[in-house]
Amino acid sequence: MKLYETLEKQLKKETNYFTDNGELKKWVVLNKAQNFDEELIGLLLDNADLKDKFFVNVKGTLVFNQNLFVQFLEQKNYLNDSYTQYKNKVGLTIDGKYLKQRNEVALVWPFRDCILEGGQSREEDKREEIFFNEILAQDEITQLLEPKVLTNAKRIDKDGEKPLDKFNRDDEGVITDNLIIKGNNLLALHTLKNEFAGKVKLIYIDPPYNTGGLGDTFTYNNNFKRSTWLTFMYNRLIAAKELLRKDGILIVAIDENEQPHLGVMLKEFFKDYEVHCITIVHNPRGVQGTNFSYTHEYAFFVVPKGKKLIGNRIIDEREIDFSNLRNWGGESLRSDAKNCFYPIVVDPKTSEIIEFGEVCEDDFHPSKREIIKDGKVYIYPIDNDNIERKWRYARQSVEEIRDLLRARKKSGQWDVEIGKNFGQYKTVWIDPKYDANEYGTKIVSRLVPENKFSFPKSLYNVKDCVYAVVGNDKDAIVLDYHAGSGTTAHAVLELNKEDGGNRKFILCEQMDYVETVTSKRVQRVIEQNGSDEFIYLELKKYNQTFIEQIESAKDTKALLKIWEQMKEKSFLNYNVDLQKQEQHIDEFKALTLAEQKQHLVELLDKNQLYVNLSSLNDADFACTEDEKKVTQDFYQIKK
Repeated sequence: MKLYETLEKQLKKETNYFTDNGELKKWVVLNKAQNFDEELIGLLLDNADLKDKFFVNVKGTLVFNQNLFVQFLEQKNYLNDSYTQYKNKVGLTIDGKYLKQRNEVALVWPFRDCILEGGQSREEDKREEIFFNEILAQDEITQLLEPKVLTNAKRIDKDGEKPLDKFNRDDEGVITDNLIIKGNNLLALHTLKNEFAGKVKLIYIDPPYNTGGLGDTFTYNNNFKRSTWLTFMYNRLIAAKELLRKDGILIVAIDENEQPHLGVMLKEFFKDYEVHCITIVHNPRGVQGTNFSYTHEYAFFVVPKGKKLIGNRIIDEREIDFSNLRNWGGESLRSDAKNCFYPIVVDPKTSEIIEFGEVCEDDFHPSKREIIKDGKVYIYPIDNDNIERKWRYARQSVEEIRDLLRARKKSGQWDVEIGKNFGQYKTVWIDPKYDANEYGTKIVSRLVPENKFSFPKSLYNVKDCVYAVVGNDKDAIVLDYHAGSGTTAHAVLELNKEDGGNRKFILCEQMDYVETVTSKRVQRVIEQNGSDEFIYLELKKYNQTFIEQIESAKDTKALLKIWEQMKEKSFLNYNVDLQKQEQHIDEFKALTLAEQKQHLVELLDKNQLYVNLSSLNDADFACTEDEKKVTQDFYQIKK
């Protein structure tokens, strides 16, 4: 029973607290609470839940927490929002301390102490967000974040779809299947927690950049208010952190809109980690903005303290000879830097690397990748568009580079994109496969012609990020809970193909394209590679089904039909008065279509978007035998 309902039931034992119509005289209760009324305190003490919530034991004496009780009562004005009057106060304290009592810098925003309700579909980008405060709305949060029932499960391999018999597990009982989960990603993370807590080696995410619609290439809500975006990110990062192994690493892609705020958040909430921000150049020519041409985005690497992530290894910084590191264009990290280029000098007959050359003529500007001089081939860091780039390795990597050159020699031409997996960890990464014919959209569209993504992440950049963390761990689990078009899974499968690894991916995605693009892309990569498989499954919807119907409705007639179904089958907010709704139906019809949709969505109980695990056998939710079987198998529940 919700705490407010428990309180009402207890207070009904005293008739003076209620009107003749059965409504709570809140002003009376508040006045008695402020005056430490013995009768009120006695009623609260007689109920175990209320006693535990509103009293503190001080050396054997129970002390009434008056402030908490008053705050709780003020927020529960028959509105399931838990924030109306509290929203101007949240965020003033962090970890129980006022800001002036803390010495460190903290990122503070409204609703910091809250759980953001709802999803991330574009139709929600203008609605008034609802926040549940962690103290005042524990009942709502507990119900919202409870693990969910699973449905529509199937195993998909190179031969297509087949019914799911059971999950594969290792000797410790952990699921070893690749997973693609459709559903709200916050709820999916909490669903994964019991099975995968402390098991994930890498979390790579490409979340909404919160561009405010400018240059918006996302098909989901990318127009949050900043405080909402921060809460949205925080809720998910805290849940995801529980899934990481002790040596697990988080990578977050972002652009300039929220990069500063995200950096502060990560450093504050991942105190046992080092947070590195690198620049990733995706387009050397740049994309024209309002005043500047943008060539890059960012990626945060959140790495456990005491470890340095460099290239494809986590190594001690003392292992690196910094004197040998050079940048393109002749700039050296040494003090004796000259205006020089440093090509790789190759024997054209054997493809052996002879040396790292040094060409320091002031007027020398190579226009080609390969220049033959004195019977030697000089390979410069020049790309296909004759743009100067930089080598991504130190001289101590020569043997690895040599081996890669041997493998990649093509018709007398040497691949300048060598060493992409051997690059030293720098603050700038060049997308190693930038090519007008190989950017993310074309890669996805070749696999899934019906693709609608404008600029999905570069497969090669994501592959480098994944390799940098799990290159030597061929059984690692990689999680992406902003799956989008499925680039992370594609990268994992490509790495496995290259080295025979058995790395696994888990993708979470709420939008419908997870069926038409994400899973189709992964399936076709598997078809091309000739091996591997994944399990597709969904969080079982309840009220979420009605929300999706409302969002897709074309007119008022369709919405009224949905409303009739809602009255019969949905879980409505307990504040809804059905009689008043029917009495004012003409006023509803006079609203705009957008206002009608917003109103119907607000009538639904958002804690019942999906079916909770605790309701698996509840007849009201009509879970099928197949749903019960897959859910019990996933959570390892014995019948």
